[in-house]
Amino acid sequence: MPSNDIGIDLGTATVIIYDAQRGLLLKEPSVVAVDTRTGNIITAGSDAQQMLGRTPDRIRAVMPLSDGVISDFDMTAAMISYFIHKVYSGNLIKPRVVICVPSGITEVESDAVVSAAASAGARKVFLVEEPVAAALGAGIDITRPEGHLILDIGGGTSDIAVLSLSGIVCKTSVRTAGRKFDQAIVRYVRGKYGLLIGERMAERAKIDVGSICFDPKDDCVTEVKGRNLRTGLPGRISLTRSELCEALTDQVAVILQAVHRILEITPPELSADLHRNGLMLTGGGALLHGLDQLLIKETHLPVHIAENPTECVAKGTALAFGHLDRLRDGFSLSSTYSH
Repeated sequence: MPSNDIGIDLGTATVIIYDAQRGLLLKEPSVVAVDTRTGNIITAGSDAQQMLGRTPDRIRAVMPLSDGVISDFDMTAAMISYFIHKVYSGNLIKPRVVICVPSGITEVESDAVVSAAASAGARKVFLVEEPVAAALGAGIDITRPEGHLILDIGGGTSDIAVLSLSGIVCKTSVRTAGRKFDQAIVRYVRGKYGLLIGERMAERAKIDVGSICFDPKDDCVTEVKGRNLRTGLPGRISLTRSELCEALTDQVAVILQAVHRILEITPPELSADLHRNGLMLTGGGALLHGLDQLLIKETHLPVHIAENPTECVAKGTALAFGHLDRLRDGFSLSSTYSH
């Protein structure tokens, strides 16, 4: 019998819905296309993403989340409703939902997430912080009296936390992650080549040859297309891995500084555990070439990339139902409601 408990990774770039029993149910871009005349949702997800930057006046394609939080409440509620209906059509029982949120989310922002999920038809809504969900999804037993360091790099935020005894010992969140990487590539290409490219093109370049530790023996090239700002005509250039390393350095430095801040305030007893357990890297940013090696160099800790890091948080969010009575921290209890 299908479960009525689902976990939702409500990401800035991607929404992932996971069921602890059935596994991955949905993985779609966080994009909504709306009819500007009627206000009705036309589509959401992959179909809507294809419309970004290409719509006529009567259609508006938007990304309703920014930096890990809701920027357009109505569109977010409509998007969640669209996706829940897509995976639960025909089910008369409304699901209980756990949604993961950044560690730095405010009470107002968390209330907005809960209200959006409730408006979308959730029976009961819980919020869990991303590092906790990431640890559960990576198979870490956070109930034990030993420290675990988690770095989750998503689309809008990077969350860092030390976990022990079912709680968060110290944590921070920076709004530098996948989309900031894409925007940095856009700025680099515009500044160096006078070519304006879109963020989707920048994302493809990041996936193809993006790196933060450049090795001359491992250089490779990708082609990007856009509009030449001098002539106004379509143009294309080739980008090398070494160039993207240069473009991404400042953004990655922000994340490294946040990791160092957490390590500096970690209790000595847990610091010893971290030398043994290392750092667990999750989220789409974990796949950035050379990032794990850079973290090893900067932290002097073993670094592990979670199995299937892009879906790790969503899996942990669904698994969080089994820890509702055991987690001492990580759930935003002040923003948990029944509906």
